[in-house]
Amino acid sequence: MDLDDLNPGALMRQTLLGMSRNEQLRSVIEKAPVSRDVVRRFVGGTATHEVMSVASELVDTRRLVTIDYLGEDTADPAMATRTREAYVELLGALAASGLSQEGAVEVSLKLSALGQALGRDGNKIALENARGICQAAANAGTTVTLDMEDHTTTDLTLSVLHDLRQDWPWVGAVLQSYLYRTEQDCRDLATAGSRVRLCKGTYKEPEHVAFQEKGDVDRSYVRCLKILMEGEGYPMVATHDPRLIEIATVLADKAQRGAEDFEFQMLHGIRPDEQLRLAAGGARMRVYVPYGEEWYGYLMRRMAERPANLGFFLRGLASRG
Repeated sequence: MDLDDLNPGALMRQTLLGMSRNEQLRSVIEKAPVSRDVVRRFVGGTATHEVMSVASELVDTRRLVTIDYLGEDTADPAMATRTREAYVELLGALAASGLSQEGAVEVSLKLSALGQALGRDGNKIALENARGICQAAANAGTTVTLDMEDHTTTDLTLSVLHDLRQDWPWVGAVLQSYLYRTEQDCRDLATAGSRVRLCKGTYKEPEHVAFQEKGDVDRSYVRCLKILMEGEGYPMVATHDPRLIEIATVLADKAQRGAEDFEFQMLHGIRPDEQLRLAAGGARMRVYVPYGEEWYGYLMRRMAERPANLGFFLRGLASRG
């Protein structure tokens, strides 16, 4: 037995990953009233009309929205195609309702959900599926942001970003401050018209590619944020950390950015009172809303990737603020 197997964090990750694949347990959890409350708080439903309703409510409170159709790590080409079709259907519905106007509601997508892991042609498949979604977004008058996944896909994702931006220069990128490489990636992407979402990162990454201590990740976040704020692009500040929100505000002011020149982003169901406060104060505040049938695996994998997320979500449930 590897000594790491005795580590409480490793044991928790193994347990949560096992739970994510257990269909019987999923059935039990789905039917539990408390579980339904958790899902309703953090996930925007399973169907298009449900997430549309959530998005409409958020927009009515002066918040912006980005929607993620759940289904990462697709190993089935047909599923990748269905994911693309789900996004196209969603974008059509957003356009018909007027919610997509001026990018009020946009979409976020993971290339692994669009086929990136499907063998040698995976990246090509994902790119073509992403092209279909970008065209639908352009037709709807809104934008797309490419989510970043674990470090093994970073270069592939940035390559797809480059290809997509040839036709749709507004396609957004996501960078993760816990990776050592991210400061340089910020410099490369802090260009005119470039939309960049900066987050800390949620995947469990090895020490040779990523900072392991929270303080180091936070300091990296501030360094990266300073680069983005001083650059010519459009920073999207994805954090729930009050201190980082305050720092972002100061850096934006020093860079002479108005409220329309950057935005904050938070997860659906996390710190809603702070979301409302920022929006009421004139800040651009965008809420990341996941939806779809794969919500169970999504929540379990997020817990497994970083077990500290378990307490984070539970604290979020306990306090509406």
